[in-house]
Amino acid sequence: MIRKKLIRAAIFLGGFGFVAGSTLFALAWFTVDIPDPNSYVNSQSTIIQYANGNEIGRIGAQNRQILPLTQIPLNVRNGVLAAEDRNFYSNRAFSITGLASAVIDNILSLGNGRGGSTITQQYAKTAFLTPERSIQRKIKELVIALKLENAMTKDEIFENYLNTIYFGRGSYGVQTAAQQYFNRNVDQLTLSQSAVIASILRSPGLYDPVLSEENATRLENRFAYVIEGMKSEKWITEEQAAKAKLPAVMPRTTSGSLSGPKGYIIDAVQKELTKHGFTEEQMQVGGLVVKTTIVEQAQQSAVDAVSKLYPKKAPDNLHIGLVAIRPGTGEIIAMYGGADYVTRQLNDATQSIALAGSTFKPFALIAALEAGIPLTSMWNGDSPQIFDDLGKDYEVSNYGNEGWGQVDLLFATKHSINTIYVPLGQKAGLERVVDAARRAGIPENVAMVPAPSVSLGVASPHVIDVANSYATFAAQGVQAKPYLVASVTGPNKGVLYEGQQQTQEVFAKDVMADLTYALKEVVNGGTGAAALSLGRPAAGKTGTSQSNASAWFSAYTPQLAASVAMFRDSASESLNGIGGLNSVTGGTFPARIWTAFMKGALKGEPVMSFPAPANVGGLEPVVMTSGGVQKPKSK
Repeated sequence: MIRKKLIRAAIFLGGFGFVAGSTLFALAWFTVDIPDPNSYVNSQSTIIQYANGNEIGRIGAQNRQILPLTQIPLNVRNGVLAAEDRNFYSNRAFSITGLASAVIDNILSLGNGRGGSTITQQYAKTAFLTPERSIQRKIKELVIALKLENAMTKDEIFENYLNTIYFGRGSYGVQTAAQQYFNRNVDQLTLSQSAVIASILRSPGLYDPVLSEENATRLENRFAYVIEGMKSEKWITEEQAAKAKLPAVMPRTTSGSLSGPKGYIIDAVQKELTKHGFTEEQMQVGGLVVKTTIVEQAQQSAVDAVSKLYPKKAPDNLHIGLVAIRPGTGEIIAMYGGADYVTRQLNDATQSIALAGSTFKPFALIAALEAGIPLTSMWNGDSPQIFDDLGKDYEVSNYGNEGWGQVDLLFATKHSINTIYVPLGQKAGLERVVDAARRAGIPENVAMVPAPSVSLGVASPHVIDVANSYATFAAQGVQAKPYLVASVTGPNKGVLYEGQQQTQEVFAKDVMADLTYALKEVVNGGTGAAALSLGRPAAGKTGTSQSNASAWFSAYTPQLAASVAMFRDSASESLNGIGGLNSVTGGTFPARIWTAFMKGALKGEPVMSFPAPANVGGLEPVVMTSGGVQKPKSK
């Protein structure tokens, strides 16, 4: 009875209000203008770009990135249309039935009713109006929507809508939504991921699945609705619809321009800009455009590799760092410093340190090759063994205390035999081992002592240091200083800075050819065999420190070098047991992550071969005694 009275009252008031509403509409038509559609964008912010010009993020701006419609994939566009307004390209600026329902609902609820909007109306509301639900605001929304339709094409309206609508998690527009929910740019979303983005925009608080089980259920139903809509409109095939499954959504990260893995890149860019003389004010409001050396495909592959292969039920203080460098140039093409910069401001790729383990053995091998000790030289691989360290006994064991007997240096490298590499470093000269590491790219701020243990990696470098050293190997002895900023332009598009390659030849090509030949064996059935599935020539070295406190895999192809390290906050904490493995070594998670990263980073790149071995020191096998004296091998 009460509801019937309210309905009669609504009809009466509706008739009475028609004249008043018409008057308000006429007044609004002449007094409400279309605001600047880009007024929300801080045009003076600094834009950080990938090497291809796509945007990574901004300094001094909202978490919003603008893309032209042509750069937003069809699956994303059609998913949004299927979710929100399937007749957008054929209908008018507003829906008569939707507007009438909204007006009656607001009268009955004294201005607190629901909305009923086309995409054009939603854009008008999102970009130009307050979120209040009132008749006055609805009339303004209608006027702006009508004027927008007269002033802009449907594509222009849709483009602005897709760049302004709120998706939750502090993100505005499809680009930042893709980054927040899937850690990738919008042009890399799958069909299913596109449908999730389209589903969530209806009400992020109700459809973000990580917030509650109820949300997850709602999203599942909404996802099915969007996929069915895309199929019914023939935007996807029945086969595509059948294969579309609800994908996993990334955990929530703190919102903001520095959230997620990209925050580490943006922070590193700021640090590098500071070194080049740019001030904080210039970076915040100077309207700079900073093009980096980061390759979008490679960076996405790095994030995907770590995300997919990160051990399940890992301790909170487990860290993974990854850096990839282009050999011979020093260009950093990918960097994974952590899952979320906002929650941890220490970059695990450039700032954290970890015991290097056997990733340092190549420096001893270089020193040996330069001293004329060939890969064919024979050594005693028994375990344990005792060596002299300035008059003190230094006991060395192999991994698992495995004894190998008499084997050549090539075999010792393939299987990372400690009891051979300690005397190898002593024979080549411990000072020369340290010097080889410095020349390769290990900086002076990484402490190294010319002691027998130096060949076993007791130093604690940064991941970027090791990656750069292996890039030197890949470049056949050309060492390059790593850099991240390729160019900086001002608001007038004038070039303010251009990155310069700083290179020098530090090793002979024949030494590098033999080194690479030995490190290829590590991949071809040695401790780094997990990388064999890359399907192209690769050379590298595993590294596992004392008590399994850290695990590394550092390797390269002719085009790209990368290092992956896994470690915890303290060198006293072991990795063993993580991911269900009794023993976590460099050949496990790090090698798997490296391989997955390289597959994506090198997708579409030609398969290249390494130079043939040069046989430095000759082909004749020699036996190395414990005293370091070479004797002809007995027949």
